Amino acid sequence: MKKLTFILFLLLSCFTSQAQDNFLIKGSVIDTASNIKLSNTTVSVLNAQDSMLYKFTRADQNGNFKLDQLEKGKYILLITYPKYADYVENFTLDSLNEINFGSIDMILKSQLLAEVVITGRQPITIKGDTTEYDAASFKLQPNAKVEDLLKQLPGIQVDKDGKITAQGQTVNKVLVDGEEFFGDDPTLVTKNIRSDMVDKVQLYDKQSDQAAFTGVDDGQKTKTINIQLKEDSKKGYFGKLDAGLGNDEFYQAQGMINKFKGKEKMSAYGTIGNTGKVGLGWRDADRYGTNNMEFSDDGGMMFYGGSGDDLESFNGQYNGEGIPLARTGGLHYDNKWDSDKQSINTNYKIGTLDVDGTRNNLTQRNLPTGLINDRSDETFKNHMFRHKLDARYDIKLDSTTNLRISLDGTLRNSDTENSYISESRNGSGGLLNQSERKLTNKSDDRIFNATALLTKKFKKVGRTFSLNLSQSANTNKTDGFLNAENVFYGSGGAADSVSDINQYKTNDIVNNSFRSNVTYSEPLFKNFAVVLNYGLSINNGHSNRRSFNQSNTGAYDVLDSLYSNDYKLDQTSNQVGAVFNYKTEKTNLNFGAKVSDVRFKQLDRYTDDLFTRNFTNFNPQLNYQYKFSQQKSLRLGYNGNNTQPTINQIQPVRVNTDPLNIVLGNPDLKPSFTNRFNLSYYSYKVLSNQYINFYGSYSFTTNPIVSNTITDSVGKSTYQSANLKGRSTANFYGGMYAGKKIKKLDMQIGLDLSTNGNVYYNLTNNNLNETKSYTYSGNLSLSKYKEKKYDFNINFGPSYNTSESSLQPEFNNNGWGMNGNAGFNIYLPGRIQIGSDGNYMYTQATQSFDENFERFILNAYITKKFFKEENLRFTISGNDLLNQNVGFNRSAFNNTINQSSYTTIRRYFMFSVTWEFNKMGTKP
Repeated sequence: MKKLTFILFLLLSCFTSQAQDNFLIKGSVIDTASNIKLSNTTVSVLNAQDSMLYKFTRADQNGNFKLDQLEKGKYILLITYPKYADYVENFTLDSLNEINFGSIDMILKSQLLAEVVITGRQPITIKGDTTEYDAASFKLQPNAKVEDLLKQLPGIQVDKDGKITAQGQTVNKVLVDGEEFFGDDPTLVTKNIRSDMVDKVQLYDKQSDQAAFTGVDDGQKTKTINIQLKEDSKKGYFGKLDAGLGNDEFYQAQGMINKFKGKEKMSAYGTIGNTGKVGLGWRDADRYGTNNMEFSDDGGMMFYGGSGDDLESFNGQYNGEGIPLARTGGLHYDNKWDSDKQSINTNYKIGTLDVDGTRNNLTQRNLPTGLINDRSDETFKNHMFRHKLDARYDIKLDSTTNLRISLDGTLRNSDTENSYISESRNGSGGLLNQSERKLTNKSDDRIFNATALLTKKFKKVGRTFSLNLSQSANTNKTDGFLNAENVFYGSGGAADSVSDINQYKTNDIVNNSFRSNVTYSEPLFKNFAVVLNYGLSINNGHSNRRSFNQSNTGAYDVLDSLYSNDYKLDQTSNQVGAVFNYKTEKTNLNFGAKVSDVRFKQLDRYTDDLFTRNFTNFNPQLNYQYKFSQQKSLRLGYNGNNTQPTINQIQPVRVNTDPLNIVLGNPDLKPSFTNRFNLSYYSYKVLSNQYINFYGSYSFTTNPIVSNTITDSVGKSTYQSANLKGRSTANFYGGMYAGKKIKKLDMQIGLDLSTNGNVYYNLTNNNLNETKSYTYSGNLSLSKYKEKKYDFNINFGPSYNTSESSLQPEFNNNGWGMNGNAGFNIYLPGRIQIGSDGNYMYTQATQSFDENFERFILNAYITKKFFKEENLRFTISGNDLLNQNVGFNRSAFNNTINQSSYTTIRRYFMFSVTWEFNKMGTKP
């Protein structure tokens, strides 16, 4: 752990000692003309040098105010009150410890007539639940982006990947003038729009569409930032071009152009590279999945198919395994017209992703009779292509009625090739089996979704009606080859039996789904309302999977009926629900339940066997929130839900792609029920940029569905699900995070403490196994930004993990860990900028794995900027300078402990050129 000293040294070097100043100002605010004491007046203290907000308070009911703990310096006193002219006065705190401004007389704006009104900008304004920042009040480097602006705003942090945290919570959505920009990927806004185009930044908790429409708070909130552009920044174009070339054949390039014309916005981008950056942003929810089928608790049924690898799609990050080559592009257009009664927002994205690499897995299985140690080496080579078009059209039919139509379609293709070499040994090292497999697949997906939402508000406040209709159509066609050779060994170490598989496989899956939902809200009494809903879902599917053996002619034309099937599925669901809401200025309580009746039918076309299943789902909920103030609240919540067994658990489709692991069905499975309790407390102080959050959750599941694994003497396992009566699985997590701006050091400090744990059960060779896993962790963070000089951030902390299995209590996976991140940027004369960032990870050896894991990834760069706007940059960068980026992961579940290592991107150096262009408004 010697390399950790790099982080600790950086931490210690950040602190300096300064003498404590303690100055105080006070006074009272009145309107002498009307003999009124102006209570709740906003009193702000600004730094005289740059007019930046230093502290503020509000006058009490008698108009008196006081601000203490002030430092020596020159300041501006700004007093504001609605309909009154702003009061501004310069003052200096030096020799006197206290300044009494006495009675400050405010004047109505209407009385000033021709007199000069002195005004000043307010960097931060609180408007209800919204915190609004004035962008011009924060000084930034030339050519800075929205991301750089956000880093300067009190209460907002941005990490090195562009992930945004505001008031201690993750920001999942960034809007531009209230509209989505290339979907909801925040970094497409923050890394590409210039900060000097911004007028205001608004931070708020966005309600769900349903809550915003009905006015009945359902407790669903999304931390959101809205970027309001200046009027003169809504006309023109801007963008950037970036290209880099490195050693070992690494390269990357990207370009983006945006054209704004009033409310009309058009954008286009393209990227290519093999450095691990597979898009412009850091997240994308679309993933490639395996071929499967399931239905949800509310009656939804879903087929999903793909390549078999859980690799993220193009505008996010791949999962770090393998060497990627990504090519992506996209178009965006949105506009409003007809006095904002009509609007459209559309996106088109296209891309390919190639990932090649290797993976090694070490697995320990704890059995009643001893241990089995598995080792697997995998080589993968995957190619994926996707393009997607989506559009949303909104129209206000009249002052109370809105209609929204949404469409999206996706075409997706993939080619995957996976090769495995594996073996299993008993605890004494004796060989049990060896396997060599190769899987190849070509997949073709077609996905289409259409939604129409009609909303209507009536004259009575709170009375609303909405109708939501949606239709989806998905198809998946896959074909590929399975080649496998499995050798099983007897007790004497000699080969006992050999199993060879050589098959051609095809899948043809179709799924069509129709959903409708009617919602009606009605205020029953003052502050008390009810939301009623009824939903109908109809799902139809067809799954035709065929396996062919090779005939004497060499053709794959002999149908293997054991691993072939042709199913037709139909499902109908009816759901009713009622949620009651009581809301006052400080209290919000909602409670209710939803009940679904689901009827499922599956026909085996090969055998004409009909499988039916009818079940009822019950989902109660209770949520309570108490708001001590706009920035301080307490939340309590409960929800319960059934978990129905999946079709694969009841009657699985037989597959032989992994002959050492076979899944059997259990038609006698019953649903389980989960009770979940949540608690959170949140407080934020704007001026001191101080926040604290306590949170916790506990859930337990009765009649849980667990896995019963039968492993024979040669390591071959058969899996079957079963209900566990008389026991409950449990899961919990909790912790706190807090942060504060240290004025003396002009530094942000944060502390994060967390714990989580679970108790799960499974059956191993019909023996009950109880697994207890717990994690405890802490993290300390520091950050500072000094305009045109430097900025840095650092966070580090330890963790301790425990994992024990009742079947083998003498073996555990207990051990310490340490994680740390640090980074800095220094702005030198001559428009030169240097910077570095590092990540340290340490995992202690355990009884299951006898080696420590230690890794320190260090990156660095130097940049030279040109021209007045600094819009041309030459950069030399180094990735993983110490060449330690080894892919690694450890996990534990039930009676299994797993360790993986995999190919990943390691050390390289790159020279890149970036040119940014801007022709917005009146800018030259």
